[in-house]
Amino acid sequence: MVQYNVIIIGGGAAGFFAAINIAEQNPNLKVAILERGKAGLQKVKISGGGRCNVTHAEFIPTELVQHYPRGEKELLGPFHKFMTGDTMEWFEKRGVNLKIEEDGRVFPVSDSSQTIIDCFLNEAKKHDVEVLYNQSVVGLSPRAQSRGFEVSTKDSMFYCDKLLIATGSNPKIWKLLETLNHTISQPVPSLFTFNINDNRIKKIPGVVAQNVAVKVVGSNLQSQGPLLVTHVGMSAPAILKLSAYGALELAKRNYKFSIEVNFIKQSFETCLVNLKALKQALNKKTVFKFSQFDLPKRLWQQLVLAADIFETTTWADLNKNQLETLASQLTKAIFKVDGKSTFKEEFVTAGGINLKEINFKTFESKLHKNLYFAGEVLNVDAVTGGFNFQNAWTGAFIAATSISKHI
Repeated sequence: MVQYNVIIIGGGAAGFFAAINIAEQNPNLKVAILERGKAGLQKVKISGGGRCNVTHAEFIPTELVQHYPRGEKELLGPFHKFMTGDTMEWFEKRGVNLKIEEDGRVFPVSDSSQTIIDCFLNEAKKHDVEVLYNQSVVGLSPRAQSRGFEVSTKDSMFYCDKLLIATGSNPKIWKLLETLNHTISQPVPSLFTFNINDNRIKKIPGVVAQNVAVKVVGSNLQSQGPLLVTHVGMSAPAILKLSAYGALELAKRNYKFSIEVNFIKQSFETCLVNLKALKQALNKKTVFKFSQFDLPKRLWQQLVLAADIFETTTWADLNKNQLETLASQLTKAIFKVDGKSTFKEEFVTAGGINLKEINFKTFESKLHKNLYFAGEVLNVDAVTGGFNFQNAWTGAFIAATSISKHI
């Protein structure tokens, strides 16, 4: 049996961040990471299209928590201890220069996730953190005669005083935690795009409507922001936010539902008034040819055709029915969603350890002393934009601080 002061299960973002901070804050501790794969940090590698979206430039805790469909209430206290500014300072101090993009996402200046991976590997080596690969955990048990834990992998047995689990959405680990009486909220996908087969968008993939409002018909779910037409349907923040906040509801519907899209964020009535004004002002021009309301031209044209308006119809020729139908297409277009697609490779899961069973001052289990958690193993998830990583950094840092002080 191999003995450590601290074992971290999971060699991802939260696992490495916790290990490095524990070893740095208390250099006397013997710290190990057990990673089931032949390499760690795989999600870091692919995040942000391979650029690693480290965090998001939101510096007020009460604002930051609003990006978490699950965990909003619980993360408020932790974000007062360690949040975006602390994350950025942590990386900058270790030679990783960061930049804030226009949409608030934070990336390394190098635009390469390898910069973050190299930082973690170098810091782990510098602080004597042992990283053991190909160690798939098959058993967890508190030691009867002591305060520590036994951790068994397929071919080894380990003992530790304190155990931190940072395995992300790992069903096998959740099963093991259920044997320790932890409750698991069943996982469902959280960030996904909508599959939509509709003639209005079939021929215009790549078109972006910059500021739309979207709601799920027959529910209170709604969001707004940019909307991207893809080869299979719709994506971008307006859709991804809806998928995150609606993760449980949309799973119940088996990802078959309808959405109502307001492409111009005006009421039907206001839009109709504006269309009538355009009919007067542009009476000799063709409706199809010139886009209105700052809509992308190709999207405008598809909505015009959907309103039974011909390519040659002039504004003067529009009748009352056509004006009303066009106003409907612009402000309350219904699209049928039939399934989902993973958002790039940045899969996020809603589900995990019940948050009532965690002490968020330390990220320690309320059921087992010396057992800690960080990252997506908990029932915490966020919208896209670096927020899921910020949850990982915050939980890992607070757990690390508690572990390094109380051992």
